[in-house]
Amino acid sequence: MSHDVPVTPAKAKAASAGGWLDTLARLGLGLLFILGTIAYVVWFRDGQSSPVLVVAAVFGAYMAMNIGANDVANNVGPAVGSKVLTLGGALVLAAIFEAAGAVIAGGDVVGTIRSGIINPDLIADSQTFVWAMMAALLAAALWLNLASAVGAPISTTHSIVGGVMGAGIAASGLAVVNWDVMTGIALSWLVSPLMGAGIAAGFLYLIKRTITYRQDMVAAAHSRVPALVALMAWAFATYLLLKGLNKLVPVGFGAAVLAGLGVAVVVYFGSKTTIARRSGELENSKAGINRLFGLPLIFAAAMLSFAHGSNDVANAIGPLAAIVDVVSNTVVSEKAPIPFWVMALGALGIVVGLALFGPRVIRTVGSEITELDPMRAYCIAMAATLTVILASQLGLPISTTHVAVGAVFGVGFLREYLKTNYSRIVEDIKSHHPDGDQPALDEFMARFSAATIEQRGQMLAELKLDFKRRQGPDYLVKSDRKLLRKQHRKELVKRSLVLRIIATWIITVPASALLAALSFYMLRGMLLT
Repeated sequence: MSHDVPVTPAKAKAASAGGWLDTLARLGLGLLFILGTIAYVVWFRDGQSSPVLVVAAVFGAYMAMNIGANDVANNVGPAVGSKVLTLGGALVLAAIFEAAGAVIAGGDVVGTIRSGIINPDLIADSQTFVWAMMAALLAAALWLNLASAVGAPISTTHSIVGGVMGAGIAASGLAVVNWDVMTGIALSWLVSPLMGAGIAAGFLYLIKRTITYRQDMVAAAHSRVPALVALMAWAFATYLLLKGLNKLVPVGFGAAVLAGLGVAVVVYFGSKTTIARRSGELENSKAGINRLFGLPLIFAAAMLSFAHGSNDVANAIGPLAAIVDVVSNTVVSEKAPIPFWVMALGALGIVVGLALFGPRVIRTVGSEITELDPMRAYCIAMAATLTVILASQLGLPISTTHVAVGAVFGVGFLREYLKTNYSRIVEDIKSHHPDGDQPALDEFMARFSAATIEQRGQMLAELKLDFKRRQGPDYLVKSDRKLLRKQHRKELVKRSLVLRIIATWIITVPASALLAALSFYMLRGMLLT
């Protein structure tokens, strides 16, 4: 019997009003952060501010907030979707490690032109360069804001790249763009999600074949989960040295891999002892095995957030640091020092944006595309880490956002394929038993469910061979079996959301470029008057 309480018009109106109040409160807090940025630049920089610098700092703060609102979801979304972390816990963890990564390992020098997108020598003067960087920041932030509003996880790097390209073209024409770099970025739209999807699906299939498809899952987990956790430790230690701490302690690829291997050995024996101690209390089910992946996922979310903060804070403060450098020295440098206040602004902006507006995209990545559990979230984290390491060594330009979301797609579509395939197998089994012979069908299905994968293949082969020998009018014809298979197709990935995300990926660079060009003309017109 249903006990649902009907929603009255008054309750619906109250809920709507509460939603609007919550939105206004978040916007108000975001505005306070922007006003705080203005106050600092105007009053606490010992007279070193200017109207241009104030506006640029506002754009940088706005960009940092939008990075926190959108990009951080890739790091903690799977852990939240798999219920290893609560949304509140994930926000706190990500805020701490994002800020720590930005301030501790964000570096003290950044290239003034992101990824060599444009040639600054072709820009007429330093003032025009400042306008271009301001336009790039504003355009990238606006595009990220729009994507976050609809819950679409997009690449912040691609947003700022498009912004720099569009502003550069507006300032100095098409010749200013390094088209070889842009071609590589365009290729990454395809490479990044495919690599992430393939690696994540491969890990999930490995876990299913070696653990969850076994009769004694606990025994299988005892021998294999320590190796999986150690592999994660190896990948994350290597990743952190290469991408998170490289500005503090420069380490080559070989040294990072060896250091990661040392961490993996320690983790392997530690996790083996822990799992052996817990074996008696684990139930022989997927739910029981999932409990073993909880703690590693929390560490993964923390390390991904730290590495993200140390790297992607440059998307917010890189152009701002370039503007500060030009305002101070009146020349465009290839490398610009990052004042501590600029680094702190980027770190704080990411934390504020994450806390105020991050939950929307976190829910998209964690639960709306497909259902996640700790094992699937483990596969996504491994795919994101390994893909970044592999791509960086191959010199492939990739987007971490595309990798992480592509990994979610890969896990979802593999689950869909396996579920659909199992449904087809069940229909095949039913079609090879005469109508009315339910006891025989039930007995076969009981043996089939308890069998290993190899035994199932043998059972199906024997059943079909027996069917050919005894085929008669009581059996379904081939066309009927095809119809039944179609009716049992499973869809475990939300198609409309996948298409919406891919569409935003495709148009991110051109959209932010167009916004940047328009912003450049607007800013130049306003600042010249």
